Amino acid sequence: MVKQINRKAARVKRQTRVRYKISGTAQCPRLNVFRSAKHIYAQLIDDVAGVTLASASSLDKGFEGNGGNKEGAFKVGEMIAAAAKEKGITDVVFDRAGYLYHGRVAQLADGARQGGLNF
Repeated sequence: MVKQINRKAARVKRQTRVRYKISGTAQCPRLNVFRSAKHIYAQLIDDVAGVTLASASSLDKGFEGNGGNKEGAFKVGEMIAAAAKEKGITDVVFDRAGYLYHGRVAQLADGARQGGLNF
């Protein structure tokens, strides 16, 4: 009998392995990414205080387009960079949350870099 791999459990395992290595502070928060089939979300998190400093997603009111493709992910990256600029944040630590750095995750990172974030 062939066992099916639980993809969600494998991603959570990779995610916790990455979280041991990186942590966000108020000066250099963690840029967390979550992607679903239709949408993509990004958060700037201060792990020391345990608070979210800024967030952006394809469900926000100012977003136009489709969050399930690369162009939408790029726009969300630019939106999170603009939200970070308003808070005075320029440096972040990128947390891909167990996803491969490819496709929509990479486009979100490129959009954030073009918006002015350094990581």
